[in-house]
Amino acid sequence: MSFETVEGTLNISCTMVMTTALAAILLLLGFWLRRKVSFLTKYCIPAPVLGGFLFMFITFAGHQSGAFAFKFDTTFQSPFMVAFFTTVGLGASLSLLKKGGILLIVYWLIAGIVSIIQNCISIGLANVTGLEYPYALLAGAISMIGGHGAAGSYGSTFTEMGYPAGITVGAAAATFGLIFGILVGGPVARMLIEKNHLTPDNSETLDTSAEEINAGHGEKLTNLDVLKNVTAILFCMALGAEISGWLWKLIGMSFPSYIGAMFVAMLVRNLNEQFHWYHFRFPLVDGTGDVMLNLYLSMALMSLNLYQLLDLIGPVLLIVVAQVVALVLLSIFVIFPILGKNYGAAVMCAGLLGHGLGATPSAIVNMTAVKDKYGMSRKAFMIVPIVGAFLVDIIYQPQTIAFIKFFVQGFTG
Repeated sequence: MSFETVEGTLNISCTMVMTTALAAILLLLGFWLRRKVSFLTKYCIPAPVLGGFLFMFITFAGHQSGAFAFKFDTTFQSPFMVAFFTTVGLGASLSLLKKGGILLIVYWLIAGIVSIIQNCISIGLANVTGLEYPYALLAGAISMIGGHGAAGSYGSTFTEMGYPAGITVGAAAATFGLIFGILVGGPVARMLIEKNHLTPDNSETLDTSAEEINAGHGEKLTNLDVLKNVTAILFCMALGAEISGWLWKLIGMSFPSYIGAMFVAMLVRNLNEQFHWYHFRFPLVDGTGDVMLNLYLSMALMSLNLYQLLDLIGPVLLIVVAQVVALVLLSIFVIFPILGKNYGAAVMCAGLLGHGLGATPSAIVNMTAVKDKYGMSRKAFMIVPIVGAFLVDIIYQPQTIAFIKFFVQGFTG
């Protein structure tokens, strides 16, 4: 950690370890606030959002006053995300996937249709406000379903085509979508659960507590067991990253490393059930995943530069708000009934609001907040990450390119 004063502003540079430590402290602060403020628990506001938001406003105040500024080394942020999705894959028992197979297809189609609706909203409001189509589309499925990665990629393309604010608009829209997605997901799920008196389906639970699992195997959880489970996570992360790179070259499309890691982990989990290479411990893996996810999101939010979003005005902000309102209404009145109008459907709606407006980790943190208050839906926790992280791209990417080619002159991607 270093301090340097430049033109009257104290610049604070945090190493990757210090950045991670600060993210952990802010995460604990978020959990403390949830315990102390009943409103936050009642409406399922995730802990990493609370601590991350508080620090984000501190950095904003420092920038506006010119008193201080932070620079973070977020090297660990990506590995945290990959580690989390790896634990998701390790929780994917084949019997569970078979049990939720039809629902997986239904949810996938819903997410794809949502992406089309988002692009339609963008074009429609562009015609009303006079906003140029590239900027409008950047506030559509590109940044809502695609997140910051897609917003940056398409934003760069639009910048090269003569729309100089492409990258800024894309990043701003994706950031606001991420924030809104986290803020509305938990409360919507809570409303659906309370209104319909829903409870978890206990038959979904394939894994019990650590004590029950250890008792069932007639053995204790040893240090070697812990090492083997952690090694399995690291192995899946490493091999998954390599596979993602191969697929990227093969299909000519960006293929996130966490997708490969998740599917390698699914394979390892189910092969291990057949060949018993090591004593898999779900509570250990699941707990590790929760920690990784919370650290990832805490770090992501605390490092957001709110002042960079001040230029997001008028029509672009209007489109983002319209996306939020539309998806909330669709979730409550259309998607929830289609998914079965049960507890799992409510949790999946929280997930859809997360990755439909921001990113797949947002979906998981929304569902985790609901799980902590009401109980687990294993089906939701398996279906949502798979669709949000990869499958939805099969629908969202081609139709988005079609929108761009039709409405943006000169696009050849």
